[in-house]
Amino acid sequence: MGDEAQGQQQGPDFSLGVAAEQILEGVPLRGHVAGEDAILIRQGDEIFAIGAQCTHYHAPLAEGLVVGGAIRCPWHHACFSLRTGRALRAPAFDALRRWRIEKAEGKVFARELLKEAAPKSVDAAHAARSVVIVGAGAAGFAAAQMLRAEGYDGLVEMIGADPAEPYDRPNLSKDYLAGTAESDWLPLRDSAWYKENGVQLRLGRRAKALDTAARRLTLDDGATLSYDALLIATGASPRRLSVPGADSAHVHYLRTLADADRLIAACPGARRIAVIGASFIGLETAAALRARNLDVHVIAPDAIPMARILGPEIGDFVRNLHISHGVVFHLEDGVVEIDKSSVRLKSGVTIEADFVVVGVGVQPDLALAEAAGLAVDNGVLVDEYLQTSAPGVYAAGDIARWPDRITGERIRVEHWVVAERQGQTAARNMLGRQERFEAAPFFWSQHYDQTIAYVGHAAGWDRLEISGDPAAGDCRVAYFKGDRKLAVATIGRDLDSLRAEAAFEESIGAAPPEAIE
Repeated sequence: MGDEAQGQQQGPDFSLGVAAEQILEGVPLRGHVAGEDAILIRQGDEIFAIGAQCTHYHAPLAEGLVVGGAIRCPWHHACFSLRTGRALRAPAFDALRRWRIEKAEGKVFARELLKEAAPKSVDAAHAARSVVIVGAGAAGFAAAQMLRAEGYDGLVEMIGADPAEPYDRPNLSKDYLAGTAESDWLPLRDSAWYKENGVQLRLGRRAKALDTAARRLTLDDGATLSYDALLIATGASPRRLSVPGADSAHVHYLRTLADADRLIAACPGARRIAVIGASFIGLETAAALRARNLDVHVIAPDAIPMARILGPEIGDFVRNLHISHGVVFHLEDGVVEIDKSSVRLKSGVTIEADFVVVGVGVQPDLALAEAAGLAVDNGVLVDEYLQTSAPGVYAAGDIARWPDRITGERIRVEHWVVAERQGQTAARNMLGRQERFEAAPFFWSQHYDQTIAYVGHAAGWDRLEISGDPAAGDCRVAYFKGDRKLAVATIGRDLDSLRAEAAFEESIGAAPPEAIE
């Protein structure tokens, strides 16, 4: 929660004026305007006054990074225009407040609030007249929101297999499962937003067939929808265990809000939990269940959790962090059987468990794309504009495999922020923008009071460069394949993570986020 929400103010009152020399080039100056948290930022001869807290999770933007005409959030890398306050990149969607600047007698004053900037007009000659979005998760919602933010007034329909309106999925394994976030924190927008913005939701429905030649989609209830542009954002499903007892009612997977609610309902009266898998989802779940004072045992085949992705140094840090919070690990082991009150391991150890949580990865939902004859190879193949092999059909999120210029490879990434940003890019391309998807992939993983930020994509690496001390929760780790830097992970170094993101994008000459305005 930000200082404003706590009734505290830091820095000068900008409405009373600040000496111009106090405002340094590209360095946010924190203060307030008539009691509201704000920052001043100088770019050349211009000075901007904008809200001081990211509209995503209220991170302090004074600790962020100014790149070009935008400021990037230190926590989750949302990006805002300095000139308009507009949220340029997910995970934030709402604009920052802005104040008019006045200069007089060597001072800079923040005056009245400015109106939110109007969206650009849509070129009707190049924009789709009707848009259908298959999937109501990260990519699907972000696409619908961006279409309206860009001024598109055509038909938008969103089909979601999940009966819940789009919600903040990363929170499920973090604060929501831990019991520190209420359910009303989760929706990405309230129900009224969809009505006010003319986004028709068809929830609890699946797309059954796609005829790309006729541009027609058939749903599982028999309804047929025509479209000019279609986004497939069907996401992924958890990989299932196949050991005896894996289909028991007390074996849980965590992917949807309903999954999280079933897990939470199972906690009262439970004492010991077995978590199968030391992936990000498995260990975040372990941390959340420890917050509920449950005994947690984690079973995984790895010698060091997450070492394959993050390296042994960060893996050791994560393992020791969980051990310090009471988690018991059973590493280099696996499950051979689950019964109603225990889990039996390959090593012969039997662990008592009131319920079991499985987190052994996900697989992309490709059935619709495959049946429609789209080009598929470990994901739906898309070009740099996120268009599939069928004209007018785009793909985004967990299913999309795109040509990534940072790694020089075609990649598919199962991260929330990537899905949202791809949804935004696909939406703008439906409006004729011809915008390449060039954002560096980013994700974060929260474990107790520590957060790992990761920029780039290193499916395989042969060399690490480490700055700082992972064991102390203060480090920057760069991953190389040959001489090519593929990714950077940080703990406790938010600015380093932001700088890595900007450097990756600059290295390929990517258009800056503010270029979309």
